[in-house]
Amino acid sequence: MAYLGVETSLTGRRWVGPGVDVERAAEVLAQQTDLPEPVCQVLARRGVAPADADAFLAPSIRDLLPDPRSLKDMESAARRFLSALDGRQRIAVFADYDVDGGSSAALLLVWLRDMGHTATLYVPDRIDEGYGPNEEAMAALATDHDLIVCVDCGTLSHGPIAAAKGADVIVLDHHLGGEVLPDALAVVNPNRQDEDGASAHLCAAAVVFLMLVEVGRHLRESDRKGPDLMGLLDLVALATVADVAPLIGVNRAFVRQGLRIMAQRARVGLAALADVARMDTAPTSYHLGFLLGPRINAGGRIGQADLGARLLATNDPHEAAALAERLDALNTDRRDVEASVRAAALAQAEERGFDAPLVWASGPGWHPGVVGIVAARLKEASNRPAVVIGIEDGIGKGSGRSVSGIDLGAPIQRLAAEGLLIKGGGHKMAAGLTVAEDKLDAAMARLGALLAKQGAHLAGPSDLAVTGLLMPGAATVELVEKIEEAGPFGAAAPAPRFVFSDIQIRFAKRVGENHLKVTFGDGLGATMDAIAFGAFDGPLGPAMENHGGARFHLAGRLDINTWRGKRSVQLRLEDASAA
Repeated sequence: MAYLGVETSLTGRRWVGPGVDVERAAEVLAQQTDLPEPVCQVLARRGVAPADADAFLAPSIRDLLPDPRSLKDMESAARRFLSALDGRQRIAVFADYDVDGGSSAALLLVWLRDMGHTATLYVPDRIDEGYGPNEEAMAALATDHDLIVCVDCGTLSHGPIAAAKGADVIVLDHHLGGEVLPDALAVVNPNRQDEDGASAHLCAAAVVFLMLVEVGRHLRESDRKGPDLMGLLDLVALATVADVAPLIGVNRAFVRQGLRIMAQRARVGLAALADVARMDTAPTSYHLGFLLGPRINAGGRIGQADLGARLLATNDPHEAAALAERLDALNTDRRDVEASVRAAALAQAEERGFDAPLVWASGPGWHPGVVGIVAARLKEASNRPAVVIGIEDGIGKGSGRSVSGIDLGAPIQRLAAEGLLIKGGGHKMAAGLTVAEDKLDAAMARLGALLAKQGAHLAGPSDLAVTGLLMPGAATVELVEKIEEAGPFGAAAPAPRFVFSDIQIRFAKRVGENHLKVTFGDGLGATMDAIAFGAFDGPLGPAMENHGGARFHLAGRLDINTWRGKRSVQLRLEDASAA
């Protein structure tokens, strides 16, 4: 049954509320704790029992951090890394070109610099070299270095690692592993096939952090002191959110603590990037995912691949400012490139239909640097796993994004093993692939069939999940702060969406190019502001602006807005329906 009977909202969506089990669990939480009912609704949706509520709201890294030695090859990796440091050996860091790769590289570069050692950074060019290690680059690095550390890549790189003759190779990764691992000195990866999966939710930067924890243990055993690892958690938090790692377990604690560290603005690269992104409030997971992450990614997408890692690793404020400005400009260029590809991909995908288990689109000349972002847009529009592929000279290079509960990486890796893809891999929520143009249709049909077995076609593409009801008078700053303790929100932990029922629009005005500002009330004297971004790109803006005194149900997420030192609650309006 649709929530409040909303089968078709102003944006064409059916509202879906919590199930009976979640509602009952929320009632039990409210009875057995002193927590506000809306917080209990959020906790119930996450499956938190009353006895665990306090610990969940204050996650501790000490309590949640996995033992680094629980990961295979960790001891070998830590000992070899430390011996390279002690022997003043030449170390190269080979990193992926995205935020996780850049953050992982920066973790190692900063740690080594604090220990008085300089390492070489190598980030492959997305267009010329593609994802991960390649034989030419690895062979060249091996001639000048004793140790190569591959971060956020390398688990499937058998040939390139074999080409690194004369150097030891350590892989610190999280992408799905194959049946046979490359011949590296160590492959530390919670998604190796011989791992138990207990740490499968970690991004690569978290794996790097765990290795540094283990290295720190070895240092302490020899009465030596290493750098402050807690001060590096801003990089781990950034990578965790930007790589869409599920915000569960220790990942929640990483992001919570990392945001606190980032707010101190001690890392000059992130401070400079926050300034060019015009961030004027304390950082949140939203800022990591939608303001900082895309700018760091811009270098790898359409510019110089190592810009993001260099920005995150630098301790020079002047270099940081210059790199941040460059990445901000590249991000603007990236948006222009993305817009044209997005329009074509959406039109093509809509023609195929959004009700299939896989939504996909392909086109000649589509820039490989933006296909992942466009895939994310298709996923959001359809509530389905999505793949977008750019074709050049008979070869398609694509990227996919998945929805919660559907593993995309494993089916893509299976297609590669079956010969339908030239290569492919990734993790549950995101993956990349290379496919011959003449096999494209067959590969997408097979991928759709594998995703259907996981139930990818069952969720309604127009469903809008809501957490519960709230009155304007109850939406206080204190309540929102308490709800945020149940966060951070993101992958596998969506931010709660509340409904304000049977309200009256007091004020509605178009702001900017296509946004909507609203003030609404419940008739009991309480009023509240709302902002709907992009409202005039669809029917929501015109309907609200020309409300004619009608009453509405409003659905959205709660924010704290700060204006001239005053803090107030604001609804980020996402949908509405006639009451």
